[in-house]
Amino acid sequence: MSINLKSPVFAGNPIKSKTPKPTDPFSHTQAFETLKNLISNKTHDQDSSLTIKILPLSKGKPLAGSTGEKWHLGWFSFDEFKDVFVGSEVNLSEDMFVYLGYENGVVYWGIDVSLLGESLVREFGAKQLCFVQLTTLMVATDWSDEDAMGQLAIAGHARAILEWHITSRYCGSCGEKLIPIEAGRRKQCTDESCKKKIYPRIDPVVIMLVIDKENDRALFSKMGRFVPRMWACLSGFLEPGESLEEAVRRETMEETGIEVGEVVYHSSQPWPAGPSSMPCQLMVGFLAYASSFEITVDKKELEDAEWISREDVKRSLTFTEYGKAQKTAASKVDQICKGVEIGQNLAADFSVESGELVPMFVPGPFAIAHHLISSWAHQFRFTFGPARSGLAAVVSVLEVVGSTIQD
Repeated sequence: MSINLKSPVFAGNPIKSKTPKPTDPFSHTQAFETLKNLISNKTHDQDSSLTIKILPLSKGKPLAGSTGEKWHLGWFSFDEFKDVFVGSEVNLSEDMFVYLGYENGVVYWGIDVSLLGESLVREFGAKQLCFVQLTTLMVATDWSDEDAMGQLAIAGHARAILEWHITSRYCGSCGEKLIPIEAGRRKQCTDESCKKKIYPRIDPVVIMLVIDKENDRALFSKMGRFVPRMWACLSGFLEPGESLEEAVRRETMEETGIEVGEVVYHSSQPWPAGPSSMPCQLMVGFLAYASSFEITVDKKELEDAEWISREDVKRSLTFTEYGKAQKTAASKVDQICKGVEIGQNLAADFSVESGELVPMFVPGPFAIAHHLISSWAHQFRFTFGPARSGLAAVVSVLEVVGSTIQD
């Protein structure tokens, strides 16, 4: 089974697709002025014409609701959010908000409400809204639903930027306090002699499927934190002073003792679902071709590593029911929002298999690893819609040219 997505999970954010001009009322500069006026009750005529939606997050968890089979983000209008905020011990300030983007005349903001405590949780709970782990929402998302995928991308962006604000409180140059600027899109040192601007942190990670061409097999790794029988690609952080290709070769050698020759770029994926200390990783995916084949596992990094044949990989993809897992997770989100206490670490407690027990399975379609593996197993280059369509067009042209030459 191959799964074709329009864009990688957490990419394709619908409210970040356009950059408005600074004078546009939907731009971050103008929208921030409108927000300030609304908070201070100094509204102007142009302010009332601007529609604002606010997404609260708490401890990295976006606010969400559910209709049973499908979850949705818990958006508030400005007036609704201000009413919820009344009576709290924290004064509402424009610097608490971060600009997320705009679409169809609506400006979207994110805000961290972790400091407001249980009273706000109860307030949202009465509306059957709850704070849900981003990874839980990720597994519960129907990847064939474009709107749901867009909602997940928005939630991921909001978590990444707000967690970056929480972890970046002081200037790395002089130690003074940092304050938000540009509607929360940047931060700046408060020391007049420093004034250093700080940009959101992005941690690049290479992730690679290492292939043995001659024997038609690929290298898979297993880690202790994985679900039993789950195998995935090798991966590792980029180090200063090395290229992406060098990082692929170094990580593969360090973890498995395998030497890599050719390295071919496949695709990339933003990953805002990691720890708060690294709120947005960028996964850069490669197909890497082995030039040696004897595995020596670094037990500090991996539990195990094995060469697995293409046929066994295809079999695991065939017998893995990712749709079933998605529906199970969506049901759990619905129960959480209705106040049922359920653990939100779903990695180990949903079934992804059909009736036949398979010796291995790989990460689901929400992970770039799945698409690296699937593209190799099924012998096509891309699993994301636009890229694959473009390749198909090129292939079609070449076929026409080839037939013309033969004629």
